[in-house]
Amino acid sequence: MADVSGVNRRQYLQTAGVAATAGLIAGCSGSTGGDGTKTYGTLATSVTDMPGDIADFESCVVTIAGIWVKPAESGTESAEETPETATEDGTDADGRRYIEFEEPQEADLVQLQGANTQLLDETEVETGDYRYLQLDVTGVEGTLDDGSETTVDTPGNAPLKFNAAFEIREEETTRFIADFTPVKRGPRGYIVQPVATGTKVLYGEEEYTAEDATMTETATEDASATTATEDGETSTGTADATTPSR
Repeated sequence: MADVSGVNRRQYLQTAGVAATAGLIAGCSGSTGGDGTKTYGTLATSVTDMPGDIADFESCVVTIAGIWVKPAESGTESAEETPETATEDGTDADGRRYIEFEEPQEADLVQLQGANTQLLDETEVETGDYRYLQLDVTGVEGTLDDGSETTVDTPGNAPLKFNAAFEIREEETTRFIADFTPVKRGPRGYIVQPVATGTKVLYGEEEYTAEDATMTETATEDASATTATEDGETSTGTADATTPSR
């Protein structure tokens, strides 16, 4: 098992003082009602897996402790995305907000192929526009189809970043479906990589469909030759995804 929690993450959570039941986020991009009170909507975070090298696995269980979200009107990005300090409400120097799940969630990517998704968490978030979402992956345990164990890491042991802008609307649910998959990196095992084409943002009653999954699978296969460098190391831990019409 690859543990990617790291010292920086522990320092961040200790400094932030984030409650395990974190349900509300105050963001400077948020909206207020007519009486000046803050308004909230629901963010539902799910995961899925599209073809990379998942066929090599009997199971690939990813543990996720929480998420970061970035308000659109917050500060500029710094070169380092792993924060060392944060305010009491969970905001780091880059303006990201951390939501810690009540309990770490496990997802077996082998079971999440095609149109299958797994809900990780639903939480109330202040209304407004957000630039991206990051998954706080704290460990990955991979078992190959021959029964042997293998090392599976995240790029740079950092959060998985999904560059899909999204909106939180008052008293409405926004579904953020984060797509990522293991990719072989030669004799050193595998690395989980975000899949931009499969990362979707849905609003209200919109559903993730088999058609979405088919389109993602085709695009992923077409792009597979460009996801690794010559030594088999994936080149990025970031997925750039387009936001669907609202």
